[in-house]
Amino acid sequence: MPTSTVEDYLKHILLEQQHVSEALVPMGQIAGALKVAPGTVTAMVKTLADSGLVTYEPYSGVRLTPSGRQLAAHVLRRHRLIELFLVQVMGMDWSEVHSEAEELEHAVSERLIQRMDEMLGFPSADPHGDPIPDVHGVFEAPPLPSLLTCDLGAPLKVARVADQSREFLQLVERRGLKPGCALRVESRDEAADTVELRLEGGEPLNLGYRAAGKILVEGKS
Repeated sequence: MPTSTVEDYLKHILLEQQHVSEALVPMGQIAGALKVAPGTVTAMVKTLADSGLVTYEPYSGVRLTPSGRQLAAHVLRRHRLIELFLVQVMGMDWSEVHSEAEELEHAVSERLIQRMDEMLGFPSADPHGDPIPDVHGVFEAPPLPSLLTCDLGAPLKVARVADQSREFLQLVERRGLKPGCALRVESRDEAADTVELRLEGGEPLNLGYRAAGKILVEGKS
């Protein structure tokens, strides 16, 4: 059985790999995501490569092998199902479940995860809008525009929240911008660092550029 450290590395490499397509994930990017020293990452990645879980190219980066991706996707599945279970069944706030799931994802059995999946109705997304891999580890995470890059005036809805820190999720909730929220982007003023939104129902809202870039949207059907 892989250790929790191995699972953490594989999961974070998978998450970072989504942003670089088929390219190698830079080692510094992994170190930043895991908040560890680059030398620590290099040592662990070499171990993962020896186990056939990643392909490592010195001075270039790392990529998951098919077996590494499969394992990483199952860790991600456990994490996101646990988050949703904690919110919908346990009644926890969506801003506090990420850290809990980080611990529980290494401890729960596959039998328990399957039961959670059934109880939740086989969901496709977690509370933050992130896709949940299916039982085979398959999931789609298509690139989505943010409030900084989407079309002005188009009917949209919040699809995903990219920053899952407690402070940011609380900000999103206070502003009424949780996944599923319908809105339009009226204008952007880079000099003033302001994005002007209009929520469904006509309520105006201003958001800073940094925050707007972390909220991903899709067309409202």
